[in-house]
Amino acid sequence: MRDVLIVTDSTADLSEKMLDKYHIKSIPLYVLFGDDAYKDGVDIDTRALYDKVDDLGFLPKTQAVSPGDFIDFFKPYIINNYDIVYIGIGSKISGTFQSAKIAQEELGHEYIYLVDSKNLSSGIALLVLKAKDLRADGYTAKQIKEEIDKLVPLVRSQFAIRTLDYLHKGGRASGTAKLIGGILGIKPIIQVRDGKLDVYKKPAGKMSRALDIMLKDFFDEHDHDNLDLDYVMITHSFADKQAVYMKEKVNEKVKVNHLIESHAGCVISAHCGAGTIGILYIVKS
Repeated sequence: MRDVLIVTDSTADLSEKMLDKYHIKSIPLYVLFGDDAYKDGVDIDTRALYDKVDDLGFLPKTQAVSPGDFIDFFKPYIINNYDIVYIGIGSKISGTFQSAKIAQEELGHEYIYLVDSKNLSSGIALLVLKAKDLRADGYTAKQIKEEIDKLVPLVRSQFAIRTLDYLHKGGRASGTAKLIGGILGIKPIIQVRDGKLDVYKKPAGKMSRALDIMLKDFFDEHDHDNLDLDYVMITHSFADKQAVYMKEKVNEKVKVNHLIESHAGCVISAHCGAGTIGILYIVKS
């Protein structure tokens, strides 16, 4: 029987410590400042990314993992008797999943099993952590893929954006929207729906209002006994105080088996900016 290797990518925002602890591999996407390309989390971290944006005055572009990157990454493991389960950034968000499919065609469907998370950041991480639990229970790579595919539509991901600057610089908010948003103090909440990012609500005022809206949705699911309590992620980009607030609120009302704070990597941060924070979880139905 072949061993199972679980692979994700840098947008899952799992720390090196967690990757090592759970024997998960990660392949990086790219951050591009002009002609300079950096591997997310390898050649550049989030603090360095923000410093570069401040120095250069423009946002980087982000780039998918190439088919060649995947082939070079997967091939040695296949040779060494591994079957691979790859769970990465959603196919409607990045071309990375398509690159993984090309690598699968090249190296063999019998060795590589792909899960389209239809998500990003810790929405991917939740699925990856579930997959490592299935591996520990003795599931084959094929069985893990089948079980994780069932969980994909049950992941709930939402983030509150502290500043519209990055959305504006990245072409996702007009100058007028940025101006009005700044005056009113709007903190848009972005949800992942059917693999795409949509504005869910646009609360105005303090950031805590947006946090409380996200927490209320979380607690409503708990009140209806609809939460999978194995893993809950609070993920942010330099929003430490808000993360403490959210963890305290969750711990006051809900007993989660693993409440994990994670930090957004460069690709995610390049699109949302500092201060972004979200709560991500899986529902039962």
